[in-house]
Amino acid sequence: MSPAIEPMSVWGLIEEASPLVKLVMLTLVLASLASWYLIVRRSLLLGASERLCRDFLRRFRGSAELAPLYREAAELPADAGLERLFRAGYGEFQQLGGEPGVAPEAVIEGVERSLLVAISEEEERLGKGLALLASIGSVSPYIGLFGTVWGIMNSFIGLSQVRQATLSTVAPGIAEALIATAIGLFAAIPAVLAYNRFSARVASLSSRYYAFGNELQGRLHRRLQAAPGLVRAA
Repeated sequence: MSPAIEPMSVWGLIEEASPLVKLVMLTLVLASLASWYLIVRRSLLLGASERLCRDFLRRFRGSAELAPLYREAAELPADAGLERLFRAGYGEFQQLGGEPGVAPEAVIEGVERSLLVAISEEEERLGKGLALLASIGSVSPYIGLFGTVWGIMNSFIGLSQVRQATLSTVAPGIAEALIATAIGLFAAIPAVLAYNRFSARVASLSSRYYAFGNELQGRLHRRLQAAPGLVRAA
């Protein structure tokens, strides 16, 4: 009679894995937890930024005067999306426009520089953590593959030390190796999907920020052309 095959479970295979394969699995689990933490945080941040962007753009286009809107924006948090850009651009407009002898073109150029700096800082804030997601998504399968190769090598080494090769001899090592691959894919797939999705949302928000900057510059330029001395009332 052939020897009976002992039932195997995932947890049992993990417990019986070699120390190196266990280290690989632990690394992949930690990478997966880190990626899910980033996914939740980035999802909440981008969702709030998109909502604030729509709300402020509606208020901006519905305001005949920008000074009251500037006072409202000054009371909001520093990372409030479009409000941050508006504060930077309009604040520079008030500062340069209040100085005697400054040409309207110089005022608009100063506003543009302030907007570009604010947009760059906002893009950096929104994109924080995406590089780590990309790294987890690209590296995790290879880490899992390393664990798989090591587990298979151990299986063949163990196989060479027995006289009769049976399924019960080979199966545990092969299964242990495949678990490392599965954990690597479990860590990588959500990270890659989230990175692609978040990158598209950040690019969309960035386009809205540049469009808003152009809209604000156009509105301030028209105000300067109509009444160069009425900067404070703009």
